[in-house]
Amino acid sequence: MRVYRLEPLDTDALGEIVDRALADAERGLAGRVSLNEEGRATLLDLASGDARNALNILEAAAAAAPDGAEIGAKGVAEAAQQRLLAYDRVGDQHYEAASAFIKSMRGNDPDAALYWCASMVAAGEDPTFIARRIVIAASEDVGNADPRALQTAVAAMHAVEMIGLPEAQYALAQAAAYVASAPKSNRAGAAYFAALAEVEEHGRLPVPLHLRPSTHRRLAREQGYGRGYLCPHDFNDADVEQQYLPDALVGRVFYEPSEEGLELKIGERLARLRRLRLEERRGGT
Repeated sequence: MRVYRLEPLDTDALGEIVDRALADAERGLAGRVSLNEEGRATLLDLASGDARNALNILEAAAAAAPDGAEIGAKGVAEAAQQRLLAYDRVGDQHYEAASAFIKSMRGNDPDAALYWCASMVAAGEDPTFIARRIVIAASEDVGNADPRALQTAVAAMHAVEMIGLPEAQYALAQAAAYVASAPKSNRAGAAYFAALAEVEEHGRLPVPLHLRPSTHRRLAREQGYGRGYLCPHDFNDADVEQQYLPDALVGRVFYEPSEEGLELKIGERLARLRRLRLEERRGGT
């Protein structure tokens, strides 16, 4: 199988196809209707270089007009809206618009994000699909740089489920604009998948004895389960030098916060705690 990429037609080529369709007596409209200058320009603009779109819009506009009518920009626009609502939710337009929407939020462009969101809503896209994309972007692309993004996105998804369209458009717009405008970090997700790769390569390593529960089985207590565990709340800063990773991974760092938004503060806190732990280790030697 061979794949061919079809480029959009230019305005002259598209205009020639439209003019031929208007005049063709065998396969076209045989002069039953005409386009005025504004109507023709609007049709060529809305078709976006796609001859099939142009012919579909023209056919819809002609079907709604009486014989001999001259169709203007309004008639073309109304016909184009009817075609827009016939958008294929599982075709290329679906995936292209969704991709543009996601990448616009990731790229800090709320104007583009709102445009693609509106284009999908106007085309009849399932609003819950749009809401899920916003939730994913809030966690994947914003993350701990602004945890409120996930809260806003999840709230918008619930609003969409509860009230539906058209009112849910406000919630979609609010969440999309917030996520697109928020500081960005994918460090939490990257850290998780780095940890997952470690698990997949080496399997789940043994849990250190002091982290294991000791309350359920007598034999577990006798084997040292839970012995020596230090509760962080009993120490300054609710932190204490203690091993949490498996023995084979001691010292491994998966999560390295960015310098964006709240994650900058998270990184500063973790660095301070690591410094204090190092001083504690040196003081104890």
